[in-house]
Amino acid sequence: MSMGGATKRWRVRSEAGRMLFIGIYLLFVLIPLYWMFITSIKPSDDYLAVPPVWFPSQPTLVHYNAALFAYRGLTGLMNSIVVSLSATALSAFFGTLMAYSFARFNTGGRHLSFWVLSQRFLPPIAVVLPIFLIYRTFGLHDTRFGLIIAYTVFTLPVSVWMMFAYFRQMPKSMEDAALVDGCTRWQAFWQVAVPLAAPGIVAAAVFAFIACWTEFFFALILTSRYAFTLPTVFRAFLGFQGAQYGEASALAIASLVPSIALGVLAQRHLVRGLTLGAVRG
Repeated sequence: MSMGGATKRWRVRSEAGRMLFIGIYLLFVLIPLYWMFITSIKPSDDYLAVPPVWFPSQPTLVHYNAALFAYRGLTGLMNSIVVSLSATALSAFFGTLMAYSFARFNTGGRHLSFWVLSQRFLPPIAVVLPIFLIYRTFGLHDTRFGLIIAYTVFTLPVSVWMMFAYFRQMPKSMEDAALVDGCTRWQAFWQVAVPLAAPGIVAAAVFAFIACWTEFFFALILTSRYAFTLPTVFRAFLGFQGAQYGEASALAIASLVPSIALGVLAQRHLVRGLTLGAVRG
């Protein structure tokens, strides 16, 4: 048996094993999504049918109508979009400024940057009651603005640290060249550093958006009738008379659209931002 033949067979088996693993993983991910989708278009009688109904003979959109309008899912969806995008933009803006300050000027020394990250160690249950009392006192309870402030504060530490790693591995020579050419520090920052750090900023913004989009606890406590977000709507589908599987599945499918759209739009920057920021020369 030649070494070349053994190596070739090993590569074939390795490739086959890799493809098998990818196939199993895709089934693990896609089958629940498929089941959720068909549940959203099934008549109610097909939910618990035996054998299971893999595709309904009479698809219906009644669950989407109920979830978006009767249960006010559309209002929650719009609130989530406004709050998540606003908090993401603020988190990316302030996070970029803070991360650049830490990376280039060592602001606060080593301890301040770690203190910023340590804010994520604090469990939300420890601060939600004081925040609720402050919001009620200043009229921020059940407002989009109040949620935007809370989400910005709690996504900022992760945004800062992701961009801090990115700015730290970027060479300073191009910024120094811009300063020599007559740019101010602000011009060097906005015209040189920020464009170079765009993949890292996009990656941090995507993570901030996902955190805001899926957040439930603060939205449950800090909102009630008007500024409620999409995750809080799902609690209405569980009641004493049973679970509304179709409505819950329909709203879950609707909630996936903005996240998938953002992932597709940011995919090119996201991959580079997640990999390059972790490598230092």
